[in-house]
Amino acid sequence: MSTLLSGLARNIESVEVVEVGPRDGLQNESTPLPAQVKVELVDRLAAAGLPAIEAAAFVSPRWVPQMADGAQVMASIRRRPGVVYSALVPNVRGMEAALAAGVDEVVVFSAASESFARRNINCGIAESIQRFEPVAAMAREAGVRLRGSISCALGCPYEGAVPASAVVAVVQRMADLGCHSVDIADTIGVGTAGAVQQVFEAASRVLPLARLAGHFHDTYGQALANVLAALQIGVRSFHASVAGLGGCPYARGATGNLATEDLLYLLHGLGLRTGVDLQAVVDCGDFISGALGRANSSRAARALLAARGAAGCETAGAH
Repeated sequence: MSTLLSGLARNIESVEVVEVGPRDGLQNESTPLPAQVKVELVDRLAAAGLPAIEAAAFVSPRWVPQMADGAQVMASIRRRPGVVYSALVPNVRGMEAALAAGVDEVVVFSAASESFARRNINCGIAESIQRFEPVAAMAREAGVRLRGSISCALGCPYEGAVPASAVVAVVQRMADLGCHSVDIADTIGVGTAGAVQQVFEAASRVLPLARLAGHFHDTYGQALANVLAALQIGVRSFHASVAGLGGCPYARGATGNLATEDLLYLLHGLGLRTGVDLQAVVDCGDFISGALGRANSSRAARALLAARGAAGCETAGAH
Protein backbone atom coordinates (compact mmCIF):
# COMPACT_ATOMS: atom_id res chain seq x y z
CA MET A 1 0.00 0.00 0.00
CA SER A 2 1.37 3.40 -0.98
CA THR A 3 2.23 5.78 1.85
CA LEU A 4 0.18 8.34 -0.08
CA LEU A 5 -2.89 6.58 1.27
CA SER A 6 -3.02 7.36 4.94
CA GLY A 7 -5.43 7.96 7.77
CA LEU A 8 -8.95 6.73 7.07
CA ALA A 9 -7.81 5.17 3.80
CA ARG A 10 -5.46 2.61 5.33
CA ASN A 11 -8.08 -0.12 5.07
CA ILE A 12 -8.65 0.42 1.33
CA GLU A 13 -7.23 -2.40 -0.76
CA SER A 14 -9.63 -2.33 -3.69
CA VAL A 15 -11.61 0.33 -5.51
CA GLU A 16 -14.80 0.12 -7.57
CA VAL A 17 -14.59 1.75 -10.99
CA VAL A 18 -17.99 2.65 -12.41
CA GLU A 19 -17.88 3.01 -16.19
CA VAL A 20 -20.13 5.84 -17.42
CA GLY A 21 -18.89 6.18 -21.01
CA PRO A 22 -21.81 4.43 -22.74
CA ARG A 23 -24.27 6.81 -21.07
CA ASP A 24 -22.80 9.99 -19.60
CA GLY A 25 -20.00 9.99 -22.13
CA LEU A 26 -21.86 9.23 -25.34
CA GLN A 27 -24.87 11.43 -24.59
CA ASN A 28 -22.58 14.45 -24.87
CA GLU A 29 -21.01 13.31 -28.13
CA SER A 30 -22.53 14.97 -31.20
CA THR A 31 -21.69 12.14 -33.61
CA PRO A 32 -24.68 9.73 -33.74
CA LEU A 33 -23.82 6.08 -33.29
CA PRO A 34 -25.81 2.99 -34.29
CA ALA A 35 -27.05 0.78 -31.47
CA GLN A 36 -24.78 -2.09 -32.45
CA VAL A 37 -21.69 0.06 -31.81
CA LYS A 38 -22.97 0.97 -28.33
CA VAL A 39 -23.73 -2.69 -27.63
CA GLU A 40 -20.23 -3.70 -28.65
CA LEU A 41 -18.75 -0.99 -26.44
CA VAL A 42 -20.72 -2.17 -23.41
CA ASP A 43 -19.80 -5.81 -24.08
CA ARG A 44 -16.11 -4.95 -24.49
CA LEU A 45 -16.10 -2.96 -21.25
CA ALA A 46 -17.75 -5.81 -19.36
CA ALA A 47 -15.24 -8.26 -20.78
CA ALA A 48 -12.44 -5.97 -19.58
CA GLY A 49 -13.66 -6.46 -16.02
CA LEU A 50 -15.64 -3.29 -15.31
CA PRO A 51 -18.01 -4.25 -12.49
CA ALA A 52 -20.62 -1.53 -13.10
CA ILE A 53 -21.57 0.08 -16.40
CA GLU A 54 -24.02 2.89 -17.14
CA ALA A 55 -25.38 1.46 -20.36
CA ALA A 56 -28.36 3.67 -21.24
CA ALA A 57 -30.66 6.55 -20.35
CA PHE A 58 -34.42 6.36 -20.68
CA VAL A 59 -34.98 10.03 -21.38
CA SER A 60 -36.84 11.95 -24.06
CA PRO A 61 -35.17 11.43 -27.46
CA ARG A 62 -36.11 15.01 -28.24
CA TRP A 63 -33.66 16.25 -25.61
CA VAL A 64 -31.04 13.49 -25.79
CA PRO A 65 -31.21 11.87 -29.25
CA GLN A 66 -28.04 9.83 -28.67
CA MET A 67 -29.89 7.83 -25.99
CA ALA A 68 -33.04 7.10 -28.04
CA ASP A 69 -32.08 3.43 -28.54
CA GLY A 70 -31.65 2.55 -24.87
CA ALA A 71 -34.15 -0.32 -24.95
CA GLN A 72 -32.45 -1.84 -28.00
CA VAL A 73 -29.03 -1.55 -26.39
CA MET A 74 -30.18 -3.16 -23.15
CA ALA A 75 -31.90 -5.99 -25.05
CA SER A 76 -28.82 -6.73 -27.16
CA ILE A 77 -25.91 -6.67 -24.69
CA ARG A 78 -24.50 -9.96 -23.47
CA ARG A 79 -25.12 -9.88 -19.74
CA ARG A 80 -22.11 -10.96 -17.71
CA PRO A 81 -22.74 -12.40 -14.24
CA GLY A 82 -21.72 -9.99 -11.51
CA VAL A 83 -21.81 -6.88 -13.72
CA VAL A 84 -24.31 -4.18 -12.72
CA TYR A 85 -25.94 -2.61 -15.78
CA SER A 86 -27.58 0.71 -14.92
CA ALA A 87 -29.63 3.38 -16.65
CA LEU A 88 -30.53 6.99 -15.94
CA VAL A 89 -34.25 7.70 -15.51
CA PRO A 90 -35.89 11.15 -15.20
CA ASN A 91 -39.42 10.13 -14.25
CA VAL A 92 -41.98 7.31 -13.92
CA ARG A 93 -42.23 6.86 -17.68
CA GLY A 94 -38.49 6.42 -17.94
CA MET A 95 -38.59 4.05 -14.97
CA GLU A 96 -41.21 1.89 -16.65
CA ALA A 97 -39.02 1.64 -19.75
CA ALA A 98 -35.94 0.85 -17.67
CA LEU A 99 -37.71 -1.94 -15.78
CA ALA A 100 -39.03 -3.39 -19.04
CA ALA A 101 -35.45 -3.39 -20.34
CA GLY A 102 -34.24 -5.36 -17.31
CA VAL A 103 -31.80 -2.91 -15.76
CA ASP A 104 -30.05 -3.86 -12.53
CA GLU A 105 -29.89 -0.31 -11.22
CA VAL A 106 -31.56 3.01 -11.96
CA VAL A 107 -29.97 6.40 -11.46
CA VAL A 108 -31.95 9.46 -10.35
CA PHE A 109 -30.43 12.90 -10.31
CA SER A 110 -30.58 16.39 -8.87
CA ALA A 111 -28.08 19.16 -8.18
CA ALA A 112 -26.46 20.95 -5.27
CA SER A 113 -27.21 24.29 -6.96
CA GLU A 114 -30.76 25.64 -7.22
CA SER A 115 -29.89 27.58 -10.37
CA PHE A 116 -28.43 24.56 -12.12
CA ALA A 117 -31.38 22.37 -11.11
CA ARG A 118 -33.87 24.86 -12.51
CA ARG A 119 -31.99 25.26 -15.80
CA ASN A 120 -31.18 21.57 -16.21
CA ILE A 121 -34.39 19.90 -15.04
CA ASN A 122 -36.81 22.83 -14.86
CA CYS A 123 -37.53 22.63 -11.15
CA GLY A 124 -35.91 23.28 -7.78
CA ILE A 125 -33.95 20.73 -5.77
CA ALA A 126 -36.75 19.84 -3.38
CA GLU A 127 -39.26 19.33 -6.19
CA SER A 128 -36.77 17.25 -8.18
CA ILE A 129 -36.41 14.84 -5.28
CA GLN A 130 -40.18 14.68 -4.78
CA ARG A 131 -40.60 13.76 -8.44
CA PHE A 132 -38.49 10.68 -7.82
CA GLU A 133 -40.55 9.35 -4.90
CA PRO A 134 -42.75 7.16 -7.17
CA VAL A 135 -39.62 6.03 -9.03
CA ALA A 136 -38.07 4.99 -5.73
CA ALA A 137 -41.23 3.09 -4.80
CA MET A 138 -41.16 1.26 -8.13
CA ALA A 139 -37.50 0.37 -7.62
CA ARG A 140 -38.20 -1.09 -4.18
CA GLU A 141 -41.13 -3.12 -5.49
CA ALA A 142 -39.08 -4.45 -8.41
CA GLY A 143 -35.99 -5.17 -6.31
CA VAL A 144 -33.87 -2.84 -8.45
CA ARG A 145 -31.09 -0.77 -6.89
CA LEU A 146 -31.55 2.99 -6.74
CA ARG A 147 -28.57 5.30 -7.04
CA GLY A 148 -28.56 9.06 -6.68
CA SER A 149 -26.37 11.56 -8.51
CA ILE A 150 -25.73 15.17 -7.45
CA SER A 151 -24.56 17.57 -10.15
CA CYS A 152 -22.47 20.69 -9.52
CA ALA A 153 -21.39 19.52 -6.06
CA LEU A 154 -18.11 21.44 -6.31
CA GLY A 155 -19.12 24.44 -8.34
CA CYS A 156 -21.91 25.85 -10.47
CA PRO A 157 -21.69 27.74 -13.79
CA TYR A 158 -24.38 30.14 -12.53
CA GLU A 159 -23.75 30.47 -8.79
CA GLY A 160 -20.03 29.83 -8.59
CA ALA A 161 -18.84 28.13 -5.40
CA VAL A 162 -21.28 25.66 -3.83
CA PRO A 163 -21.18 25.31 -0.01
CA ALA A 164 -20.62 21.83 1.38
CA SER A 165 -23.80 22.24 3.42
CA ALA A 166 -25.83 22.38 0.19
CA VAL A 167 -24.33 19.07 -0.93
CA VAL A 168 -25.00 17.48 2.45
CA ALA A 169 -28.65 18.53 2.28
CA VAL A 170 -29.14 16.78 -1.06
CA VAL A 171 -27.24 13.67 0.07
CA GLN A 172 -29.65 13.46 3.02
CA ARG A 173 -32.67 13.83 0.72
CA MET A 174 -31.39 11.06 -1.54
CA ALA A 175 -30.65 8.79 1.40
CA ASP A 176 -34.21 9.38 2.63
CA LEU A 177 -35.42 8.52 -0.87
CA GLY A 178 -33.81 5.10 -0.51
CA CYS A 179 -30.67 5.48 -2.62
CA HIS A 180 -28.15 2.78 -1.74
CA SER A 181 -25.33 5.08 -2.91
CA VAL A 182 -24.87 8.68 -4.02
CA ASP A 183 -22.51 10.15 -6.60
CA ILE A 184 -20.93 13.50 -5.81
CA ALA A 185 -20.25 15.03 -9.20
CA ASP A 186 -17.95 17.87 -10.18
CA THR A 187 -19.99 18.53 -13.31
CA ILE A 188 -17.95 21.46 -14.63
CA GLY A 189 -14.58 20.24 -13.35
CA VAL A 190 -13.69 23.20 -11.12
CA GLY A 191 -13.07 21.22 -7.94
CA THR A 192 -9.69 21.03 -6.22
CA ALA A 193 -8.28 18.49 -3.78
CA GLY A 194 -9.01 20.49 -0.64
CA ALA A 195 -12.58 21.21 -1.66
CA VAL A 196 -13.13 17.54 -2.53
CA GLN A 197 -12.02 16.40 0.91
CA GLN A 198 -14.17 19.03 2.60
CA VAL A 199 -17.30 18.03 0.67
CA PHE A 200 -16.86 14.28 1.12
CA GLU A 201 -16.05 14.60 4.82
CA ALA A 202 -19.18 16.71 5.30
CA ALA A 203 -21.34 14.30 3.27
CA SER A 204 -20.01 11.34 5.26
CA ARG A 205 -21.80 12.68 8.34
CA VAL A 206 -25.13 11.68 6.77
CA LEU A 207 -24.05 8.77 4.53
CA PRO A 208 -20.98 6.54 5.04
CA LEU A 209 -18.05 7.05 2.70
CA ALA A 210 -18.55 3.47 1.50
CA ARG A 211 -21.84 4.64 -0.02
CA LEU A 212 -20.45 7.76 -1.70
CA ALA A 213 -18.75 7.89 -5.09
CA GLY A 214 -16.62 10.51 -6.83
CA HIS A 215 -17.54 11.67 -10.33
CA PHE A 216 -14.93 14.13 -11.57
CA HIS A 217 -14.60 16.02 -14.83
CA ASP A 218 -11.18 17.10 -16.01
CA THR A 219 -11.87 20.63 -17.28
CA TYR A 220 -9.04 22.15 -15.21
CA GLY A 221 -6.86 19.03 -15.21
CA GLN A 222 -7.67 18.30 -11.57
CA ALA A 223 -9.61 15.03 -11.85
CA LEU A 224 -6.78 12.64 -10.87
CA ALA A 225 -5.66 14.92 -8.03
CA ASN A 226 -9.26 14.93 -6.81
CA VAL A 227 -9.42 11.14 -6.94
CA LEU A 228 -6.25 10.90 -4.85
CA ALA A 229 -7.63 13.41 -2.35
CA ALA A 230 -10.83 11.39 -2.03
CA LEU A 231 -8.89 8.15 -1.65
CA GLN A 232 -6.88 9.65 1.18
CA ILE A 233 -10.02 10.12 3.26
CA GLY A 234 -11.52 6.74 2.42
CA VAL A 235 -13.68 7.06 -0.71
CA ARG A 236 -13.56 3.78 -2.63
CA SER A 237 -15.81 4.21 -5.65
CA PHE A 238 -15.15 6.43 -8.67
CA HIS A 239 -16.79 7.08 -12.02
CA ALA A 240 -14.88 7.38 -15.27
CA SER A 241 -15.54 7.37 -18.99
CA VAL A 242 -13.53 5.29 -21.44
CA ALA A 243 -11.34 7.48 -23.70
CA GLY A 244 -12.56 10.51 -21.72
CA LEU A 245 -15.84 10.54 -23.64
CA GLY A 246 -18.28 13.35 -23.00
CA GLY A 247 -18.11 16.91 -21.84
CA CYS A 248 -20.31 19.49 -20.25
CA PRO A 249 -22.30 22.07 -22.25
CA TYR A 250 -22.14 24.42 -19.26
CA ALA A 251 -18.33 24.67 -19.05
CA ARG A 252 -16.45 26.36 -21.86
CA GLY A 253 -13.45 24.27 -22.87
CA ALA A 254 -14.55 21.24 -20.83
CA THR A 255 -12.64 18.12 -21.79
CA GLY A 256 -15.15 15.61 -20.52
CA ASN A 257 -15.18 13.00 -17.83
CA LEU A 258 -12.08 11.60 -16.21
CA ALA A 259 -10.82 8.90 -18.60
CA THR A 260 -11.16 5.35 -17.31
CA GLU A 261 -7.68 4.50 -18.57
CA ASP A 262 -6.13 7.40 -16.63
CA LEU A 263 -8.00 6.44 -13.47
CA LEU A 264 -6.90 2.80 -13.74
CA TYR A 265 -3.29 3.80 -14.33
CA LEU A 266 -3.37 5.83 -11.10
CA LEU A 267 -5.13 3.16 -9.02
CA HIS A 268 -2.94 0.30 -10.20
CA GLY A 269 0.14 2.42 -9.61
CA LEU A 270 -0.99 2.82 -5.99
CA GLY A 271 -1.25 -0.95 -5.66
CA LEU A 272 -5.05 -0.92 -5.43
CA ARG A 273 -7.11 -3.75 -6.89
CA THR A 274 -9.86 -2.95 -9.39
CA GLY A 275 -10.40 -6.27 -11.16
CA VAL A 276 -10.13 -4.38 -14.46
CA ASP A 277 -7.70 -5.10 -17.31
CA LEU A 278 -6.20 -1.73 -18.22
CA GLN A 279 -4.88 -2.90 -21.61
CA ALA A 280 -8.33 -4.23 -22.53
CA VAL A 281 -9.88 -0.87 -21.61
CA VAL A 282 -7.29 0.85 -23.81
CA ASP A 283 -8.59 -1.30 -26.67
CA CYS A 284 -12.16 -0.27 -25.80
CA GLY A 285 -11.17 3.38 -25.95
CA ASP A 286 -9.41 2.90 -29.26
CA PHE A 287 -12.52 1.20 -30.65
CA ILE A 288 -15.02 3.87 -29.63
CA SER A 289 -12.72 6.76 -30.56
CA GLY A 290 -12.46 5.27 -34.05
CA ALA A 291 -16.24 4.85 -34.27
CA LEU A 292 -16.71 8.51 -33.31
CA GLY A 293 -13.93 9.72 -35.58
CA ARG A 294 -12.34 11.66 -32.74
CA ALA A 295 -9.04 11.63 -30.88
CA ASN A 296 -8.75 9.56 -27.71
CA SER A 297 -8.75 11.99 -24.78
CA SER A 298 -7.01 9.62 -22.36
CA ARG A 299 -3.35 10.47 -21.85
CA ALA A 300 -2.60 7.00 -20.47
CA ALA A 301 -4.31 5.33 -23.43
CA ARG A 302 -2.40 7.41 -25.96
CA ALA A 303 0.90 6.62 -24.24
CA LEU A 304 0.17 2.90 -23.98
CA LEU A 305 -0.93 2.71 -27.61
CA ALA A 306 2.24 4.54 -28.66
CA ALA A 307 4.34 2.13 -26.60
CA ARG A 308 2.67 -0.81 -28.33
CA GLY A 309 3.45 0.70 -31.70
CA ALA A 310 7.07 1.30 -30.74
CA ALA A 311 7.41 -2.29 -29.51
CA GLY A 312 5.93 -3.55 -32.77
CA CYS A 313 8.42 -1.52 -34.80
CA GLU A 314 11.35 -2.87 -32.76
CA THR A 315 10.15 -6.44 -33.26
CA ALA A 316 9.75 -5.91 -37.01
CA GLY A 317 13.24 -4.44 -37.20
CA ALA A 318 14.69 -7.49 -35.45
CA HIS A 319 13.56 -9.70 -38.31
